[in-house]
Amino acid sequence: MRIAFLGFGEAARAFHDSLAPKLEHGEFRAYDLLLDRVGSVEEMRTAMISRSVKPAASPVELADAEWIFSAVTADQSLIAAQSLAPYLGQGALLIDINSVSPERKRDTATLISATGANYLDMAVMAPVYPKGHSTPVLIAGAEAAELLERFRSLGFDADLVGDMPGAATAIKMVRSVFVKGLEAITVEALLAAEASGCFEQILASLTQSFPGLDWSRFPDYQFERTTRHGHRRAAEMRESGVTLDALGLNGGLAREIAAVQDAMAAAGSRSAGDLRETVSRVLAARRQPD
Repeated sequence: MRIAFLGFGEAARAFHDSLAPKLEHGEFRAYDLLLDRVGSVEEMRTAMISRSVKPAASPVELADAEWIFSAVTADQSLIAAQSLAPYLGQGALLIDINSVSPERKRDTATLISATGANYLDMAVMAPVYPKGHSTPVLIAGAEAAELLERFRSLGFDADLVGDMPGAATAIKMVRSVFVKGLEAITVEALLAAEASGCFEQILASLTQSFPGLDWSRFPDYQFERTTRHGHRRAAEMRESGVTLDALGLNGGLAREIAAVQDAMAAAGSRSAGDLRETVSRVLAARRQPD
């Protein structure tokens, strides 16, 4: 079976690493824009070659794969599909795992279907590590029902949500408003508490009011996720904003969450130390002038 990845970042690598052992005679190749950038080409080639994934010179070299996973940054999802679409053949399957709005996935589905290839909307509903392709996913599209058992036989934890592209990502985009929003509220509240000189009182009050969140670990996790993955999460939240706008709701809320996620990422990955030390370090970084 020939499988390709359009984009070879964290999600694609995680999917490959767990899926490859399931395919005794699987062949893998990948293309990523970083292959064309002097400062990043060696790291990307190493990431591919060390996994026995053949680097492609352009998206064209992915077109004859049976399954092509699109795993690019949110702003590039339609552009990436456009770079591939003219070369796709009858029966090829583009599996779009990007965290983008339902409208974007419907536009991509229309583009791919016009070529005679098939399109699948796949929403990844949890962090891809440590489970890789066995992370819970939702799928939607014209071919989704007949693909479901094939996916499950390969170890995907997949559930069918409909035959219309966009149905799977809609669930993720709406859920993400809460998940990423809770992250943003937590880190901003604790940063404000430290800046106001009332950190211990605020932490004690939140611990008492929301004991189910396990405050011995919960805030550490929020700081780790936002500082390490904030830029990617911000891109996802901007797509959630588009989703909410299309529903006649407050997309501005999601964009404010995106701004917090971006700011946390700019503060840098958290260093070793307890929560208070982390909050102090991030606060200092956030206060630095651009």
